[in-house]
Order: sequence, then structure tokens, then C-alpha cells
Amino acid sequence: MSKGRAEAVAGASGILLRYLQEQNRPYSAQDVFGNLQQEHGLGKAAVVKALDQLAQQGKIKEKMYGKQKIYFADQEQFDTASDADLQVLDAKIVALTAKVQSLQQGCRHMEAERLKNLKAATNHVTPEEKEQVYRERQRYCKEWRRRKRMATELSDAILEGYPKSKKQFFEEVGIETDEDYNLKLPDP
Repeated sequence: MSKGRAEAVAGASGILLRYLQEQNRPYSAQDVFGNLQQEHGLGKAAVVKALDQLAQQGKIKEKMYGKQKIYFADQEQFDTASDADLQVLDAKIVALTAKVQSLQQGCRHMEAERLKNLKAATNHVTPEEKEQVYRERQRYCKEWRRRKRMATELSDAILEGYPKSKKQFFEEVGIETDEDYNLKLPDP
């Protein structure tokens, strides 16, 4: 191996070891190359050699799956939790789960009470406001009918001397009717 390649493998070894320890999951040489190539510019051959070298030194583990090797950090380097530590963590999980359930129950209760208050309240709109809305609706519907009648009379007058059909006329002029949008005037 040339001196330049040896330095590349040595530099790559540190980068790859740190990467596998930080990620703490298995990778193939291709995955490691793909993940680190853009950031560090490592060549695939250098990655493969460095991974093999780290595995021979015992710094990482490798397993064969068919023709492919999988590399991962040596799990013995990580601290293991004692049974007492696990019991403390389990107790925290139980306490936090109970707290979450309590908060969710409180939220549901508050929402139900708010909804009950909204449903029970009948004075949201005063009778005067309600009457005003109905009068305005009547006025707008009356105006709608008046304008529709005027537009129909005008288009009928034009169509008397027009050589094409009513539909063709509306398309040429760009008139859109209530029927085009399935709109109906409300009953008076």
C-alpha cells in the first residue's frame, strides 16, 4: 500500500469509528460510504479498508450476511444499566404515564364542560339581531330575483334577433347563470 493510501485509511479509520459509535447501529460498507462520502470525501476503497482494519483491531464488529459484511460499534464499550437503574427508569415511566393520563382526562373534562356551556347558552343572538338577519336575507333575495329577471329580459330581447342559440350566446358573451352552478333562489 502506498504512503498516501495508508494515510487515507488511517484518517478514515478515526472518522468511521466515531461515526459508527455515534450512530450505534449496523451499516454496510456501501451505506457508510454513501453517508460520509459527501461530508468527508472518502473513497469507497478507503472506507472498505478502514472498516476491515477496525474490525481486525477489535474496535468494531463485523458480521457476514451472505456476501455482504455488516459493521457496527462494539456494544461492550457502552455502559450497561443495572437492574436498580432500570427499575428507577420504569418507575419514572409509570409516573409520567399517569401524569399524561391525568392531564388528558383534565383536558377532556374541560372540553366537555365548555361544550356543555356552549350548547346550554341560548342567548348568543338576541331576538332583535335574529330578526335583522332575516330581514337582510329577505332584502338580498328580493334584489337577487329582481336582477335575475332584468338579466333574463335583456338577454331574451337580444336573442330575438340573434342567429345562434341561447347557450352559444351565453358562451360567447361569458354569461354564467345560476343553473350553471346549481343555485336556486331561496323560497320567499
